Amino acid sequence: MTGKEDGYRATAIRSLCKITDITMLTAIERYLKQALVDRNPAVSSAALVSTLHLGKDNNPAEMVKRWTNEINEALNSDNVMVQYHALGLMYSVKKHDRLAVSKLLAKYTKGGVRSPYATCLLIRIACKVIEENEQESHPNLIDFLESCLRHKSEIVIYEAARALCNLPNLSGKDIAPAISVLQLFLSSPKPTLRFAAVKTLNKVATNYPSSVTMCNLDLEHLISDTNRSIATLAITTLLKTGNESSIDRLMKQIQSFMSEIPDEFKIVVVRAIQGLCLKFPNKHDVMMNLLSTMLRDEGGYQYKEAIVNTIIAVIEANPSSQDTGLYHLCEFIEDCEHGVLATKILHLLGREGPKTPTPAKFIRYIYNRVILENS
Repeated sequence: MTGKEDGYRATAIRSLCKITDITMLTAIERYLKQALVDRNPAVSSAALVSTLHLGKDNNPAEMVKRWTNEINEALNSDNVMVQYHALGLMYSVKKHDRLAVSKLLAKYTKGGVRSPYATCLLIRIACKVIEENEQESHPNLIDFLESCLRHKSEIVIYEAARALCNLPNLSGKDIAPAISVLQLFLSSPKPTLRFAAVKTLNKVATNYPSSVTMCNLDLEHLISDTNRSIATLAITTLLKTGNESSIDRLMKQIQSFMSEIPDEFKIVVVRAIQGLCLKFPNKHDVMMNLLSTMLRDEGGYQYKEAIVNTIIAVIEANPSSQDTGLYHLCEFIEDCEHGVLATKILHLLGREGPKTPTPAKFIRYIYNRVILENS
């Protein structure tokens, strides 16, 4: 730890802090303080992170508070990782003092942070303060988040956009700049950025579908993305933001897309279709036909259960879809390999079948089950 070989010093600090308890800490305090502001970034980062872990494990808060000058000096470092780790340690020391956290944000949101990682951490701290004090207005912090949308680093831009979209009590107009940034990321050549953007938009579309509608064209292009996770998120987002006139086109796109993805993604799509069925009850025929086709395709028990549950939910919510839905379920139990699902459908037939205009047409399916199951 006090040697001349920098390659060993950083590792020595991490190892020593791992085995040090509160009674031994005073013996190495002076060396740790010196290491916090070491000229070698690896040594300085190791000391900062080790001190952070010491604070979590042994709670030497008072001792670390005496190192504020050294931590502040590390915060002014030109190295991006040292500055990030120093900000993390400083926040850890002050997080229980609301006034101290406010001063920390006021100081560093105005500038002085060059590290994109430290800026991301500042964004998260700002969001936590806003969420913990929802009744108060925080115009300075909101302005800081919006200014980060124009940062030169992509990770900062995304973190700021995601933060704005997740903040409570914001209107669709307030998050419009963030959605515009995410829309640009949808056409990025980097799969990570496309995935991050479409995942965030998928979440936003649940509460602000009209705000995400502007991204529909870009989302449709992502349906053919080679990354199936991105394609699945794109199609489910479109299902949340789609209007009645676009349903027929969406169902055709989904039909060609379903065979290329695993069951876990298919279940996500099925649940999104359920939401669309309940949103546009007049279009239940188109969506029921697709669900019926999906029932006949190959898939595991959970996937089939999700489809059956979706059809049942639509039948219960929309009486006009009852006849069609029951017919599709009856077709399914003719060649159903899952006894639990067949029993569930037969129970539904017994309960809802007599309420349909022509209940007699379902007798054949029930009779087939009686004969075939007994044999």
